[in-house]
Amino acid sequence: MDRKMANRKLIRLSQLKSKLAVENLEEIDWVTFGVIVKKVTPQSANNGRTFSIWRLNDLRDLNQCVSLFLFGEVHKEHWKTDQGMV
Repeated sequence: MDRKMANRKLIRLSQLKSKLAVENLEEIDWVTFGVIVKKVTPQSANNGRTFSIWRLNDLRDLNQCVSLFLFGEVHKEHWKTDQGMV
């Protein structure tokens, strides 16, 4: 993990909104981790494509969640991932 994190900045999901307000994260190599705290049953978009929505949290502040929309190959590969997974 130390090797994978070398020269990268860890930003907690609960800090993401405040960091986006003060830092240009496009210029930083950063990572975050999240736990799937809620999954919505796969939906169909108007164009017929199926997608999933996950709510992620870092378990520090349960009121601060990030919604992640999964489309295309990512949806096909990961839609069965269980709630509670990191």
